[in-house]
Amino acid sequence: MSGETERFWAKVNKAGAAPAQALAEGPCWEWTAGRTAQGYGGFHPSKGQTVLAHRYAYELAVGPIPAGLVVDHRCRNRVCVNPLHLEPVTAAENTRRGFSISTLNRIKTHCPSGHAYSAENTYVSPKGSRICRACARERDRQPHRLSSYRRNQKRSAA
Repeated sequence: MSGETERFWAKVNKAGAAPAQALAEGPCWEWTAGRTAQGYGGFHPSKGQTVLAHRYAYELAVGPIPAGLVVDHRCRNRVCVNPLHLEPVTAAENTRRGFSISTLNRIKTHCPSGHAYSAENTYVSPKGSRICRACARERDRQPHRLSSYRRNQKRSAA
């Protein structure tokens, strides 16, 4: 083992807690040295160079990370460097697995008013957000939302 590799593993606590997620087996190997602003472990293999500790651990234990993929923490613990808890996936898959706002919204089955997000009742905007058609119809019936033509039609009918 090279000096750089020994120095890396000396900064790892292999007796970490068991992961809260059942997606990974065994304890987390927690990085005990410095962290990035995002909470990931940061390792300096040489002066002036910083790499993410989990990526470095994966490459040491498994091999190169395939191009275009990121390393996902299956245990959801950002300081874990246990190669059994790390998996190369696409950035989109990593986001889907996480706890981002987009993921939390994607798993919702009903709008805030209680209408089901069914195929008939849901409009998907060009940006990908879901809009409840029942709520949109109700919103559009409000007097201040009517076009001047429709407001005048309502006045003349009354």
